[in-house]
Amino acid sequence: MNVMKDLPIGFIDSGYGGLTVVKQSLKQLPNESIIYLGDNARCPYGPRSMEEVKDYIWQLTRFLLKKGIKMLVIACNTGTAAALEEIRQTLDIPVVGVIHPGSRAAIERTENNHIGVIGTQGTIASNLYERVMKDKADYLQVTSVACPSFVQLVEDHQLNSPLAWQQVRESLSAFDQTGIDTLVMGCTHYPHLKPLIQAVMGQGVTLIDSGVETLNEVSMLLDYFGLSRSAKDAQIQPPSQHFYTTGDAKQFAQFVTAWLEQAEPSIGQCQIEGDEILEVSHRNAE
Repeated sequence: MNVMKDLPIGFIDSGYGGLTVVKQSLKQLPNESIIYLGDNARCPYGPRSMEEVKDYIWQLTRFLLKKGIKMLVIACNTGTAAALEEIRQTLDIPVVGVIHPGSRAAIERTENNHIGVIGTQGTIASNLYERVMKDKADYLQVTSVACPSFVQLVEDHQLNSPLAWQQVRESLSAFDQTGIDTLVMGCTHYPHLKPLIQAVMGQGVTLIDSGVETLNEVSMLLDYFGLSRSAKDAQIQPPSQHFYTTGDAKQFAQFVTAWLEQAEPSIGQCQIEGDEILEVSHRNAE
């Protein structure tokens, strides 16, 4: 009997963005339990140094390891760039980031071999998307643009405001005349702004949601390592979803309720003490 199979999949992110990956998990892997930790207290990660972000990702990881997980998903592009390889080499469970799946999807879907990438300062400065894509296909042309204001728009729930439209237009104007036909949304916050991004870029540009592509990889790895739960398993032990935040638990619950359509999500409040993250309270959203 594989006792690991019934453990949840762990998701970590700098804030709300990784919920786009969780949403795909609930859709594609309905028999799986999940546990999510968003570091809203220190979001955004983009302007921070890679060493600082790596330390934060390790803190989030240690919190979920104590809870017990069978797989870790770093649902944060900046976090993936900073810490994926080190964490993958250290842990004895599968670890998945969001950059490689998104890169593979972009290569598959581009027709003119000119791909755009948008992300936080940290992700774009790491140049990891371009390096991953060109390592697989060196003939590609990749244009990368940092869009730091997008994360704050999402965190502030400004998904369709005049300010959001203004900032999306201004940021994406960098792609004018570039001729890209595929655009990777290289931050898991960005799919919340997908309608605006698509409207500004036009229907001729294919948007790549790294969250969707990441879950395809998660599903494959669960099968490969014999960790997948079946519908029969779910009948015996129903899947659960638990969410934690280092920020405001009530505000986080409202976002989970709206984005994941969960009436009473299980929300845990955490606080940061030194280099550790500790749970201080847990409740169902009212």
